[in-house]
Amino acid sequence: MKPAKTSVGPFELYLANPKAKLLDQVQEVIRFKHYSIRTEQACVQWIKSYTFFHQKKHPRDMEAEEIQTFLTHLAASTQNQALNALVFLYRQVLRLPAGDFSEFERACRPVRLPVVLSAEEIRRLLAAVKPGTLSLMARMLHGTGTGFSGALQTPGAWRGAEAAR
Repeated sequence: MKPAKTSVGPFELYLANPKAKLLDQVQEVIRFKHYSIRTEQACVQWIKSYTFFHQKKHPRDMEAEEIQTFLTHLAASTQNQALNALVFLYRQVLRLPAGDFSEFERACRPVRLPVVLSAEEIRRLLAAVKPGTLSLMARMLHGTGTGFSGALQTPGAWRGAEAAR
């Protein structure tokens, strides 16, 4: 493979130690770019999975066809994360072109419709909640149209309401 011709930004000039092991090089580049530890862990895990899938063949010796083969065996929900990790590996660490994935056929994700309760179901739900903080939270969430996560994100506001009672 030829070295990749990409636009070079100020943080793309870093070259990992070529004598280090592949995953150490990946970690070195990720840490230089100040990515989060979870991003680092996910990226390293996907690169490990990719190399083990191809019987520990070095990614430098593989091409876009091997990447597509690896991605097609994954579940739809994980393909994007794996693809991003591999593109990072090839472009940022190995400095090789990852290939063109514009025609890569991704698995279809199921359409998820939101669950909406009827007015009667909401009345029964609110009637079943015991009076107190939880009842207040449920009624406020329903009245403002806020989802359940809205109550979890502002715990201080609910403590204040409880103290005022």
